[in-house]
Amino acid sequence: MLARLLERVRSAFWFVPATCVVAAAGLALALVQLDEKLKRDGGGFAFAGGPESARSLLSAIASSMLSLTALVFSITVVVLQLTSSQFSPRVLRTFLRDRQNQLTLGVFTATFVYALIALREVRGQDGLVDLFVPGITISVAFGLVLVSVALFVAYIHHIVNSIRVVKIIDRIRIETESTIDRLTDRDAQPVPLPPAPDGPVREVPAPRSGAVVAVDVDRLVRLAAEADIVLRVVPQIGEFVPEGAPLLQAPVGANVDDAALGEAVQLDIERDTRHDVAFGVRQLVDIAERALSPGINDPTTAVQCLDQLHTLLRRLGTRTLPTGAYTDRGGAVRVIVPTMGWDDYVALALDEVRHWGSESLQVHRRLRVLLGDLLAVVEHERRPPLHRQLALLDERAADLPPVERPAAAVGHIR
Repeated sequence: MLARLLERVRSAFWFVPATCVVAAAGLALALVQLDEKLKRDGGGFAFAGGPESARSLLSAIASSMLSLTALVFSITVVVLQLTSSQFSPRVLRTFLRDRQNQLTLGVFTATFVYALIALREVRGQDGLVDLFVPGITISVAFGLVLVSVALFVAYIHHIVNSIRVVKIIDRIRIETESTIDRLTDRDAQPVPLPPAPDGPVREVPAPRSGAVVAVDVDRLVRLAAEADIVLRVVPQIGEFVPEGAPLLQAPVGANVDDAALGEAVQLDIERDTRHDVAFGVRQLVDIAERALSPGINDPTTAVQCLDQLHTLLRRLGTRTLPTGAYTDRGGAVRVIVPTMGWDDYVALALDEVRHWGSESLQVHRRLRVLLGDLLAVVEHERRPPLHRQLALLDERAADLPPVERPAAAVGHIR
């Protein structure tokens, strides 16, 4: 539970800005104390100006940083809206997790807070208080402004590049590849699935609605081993579960706590690529479908998505995919989680793109190259779904006029 909370906090958009603000406040208070100590000792870092010039400088820094923060926030919102409408709403989480965007907003707000705290400590000689100008604190404030300006230039460069479709789909591919590497093993031996239970089972209902984003397999294995049973998770990772619908199955009479079982399956309002390979594939397919829609009609973008789908399918096709069976230390199967197989991934990646790109020669050519390469690298038992995809392509090509039929090319044209 704690690990899940920490992961959610780390992936939240507000975490980095909030951390920067807290760090800036602490730094400002510490430097003010240092300035006061140096003043008492008769030394200190001289600031070229009195209290009024210090207040003017800090006020200008605070007001300008507030305006710059509002500008950055506005640009980010516009980019999110553009990305959602142009590509797919499902890619927004990738932008929200972008550390450079978070860091830029965090430094700007941190500089604003720092300047306000420093401004509060500047004291003039008005007969009631002694003159105090925190020179080191003000110098650091000026340095933070220079850092903020550099970050703003880098932010503009970054945000312009981040809305390019090639960057978006490449980022999705990188996240999905990371998930594949974490969940699969090239040399691992798959655990065979046990037969379906003969006896009656009871269903553990979902405590709330949501998509299954993660399953705490270790916790379920431990609970199942303690009760000497086999637990079955009903939905796949990424599947939506209504409140009260079956979430897990356990043998009738098993001594397990339903609440503990329900907490081991993480539900959220949106799918996540951290444990869901299919969601990364789905995002690429969505972008390709939108590019092939009559309103956009951009088959080149669809082909770029197929490039990344090709990479993911090649990685999946040469790895041992998990069967969904998990064992305890003694080797006994304790937990079964339904998982997608090779046929499912091929269908998810290619069926819809093939359907909506049926009139595009670029898509036909790229699909043939993709399938030809996969047939050359995957094992024999994984070739039937690829042959079916080729047969469907040939069937569609036969319906096209002869001049539009794609040749069996060895490459593809963008």
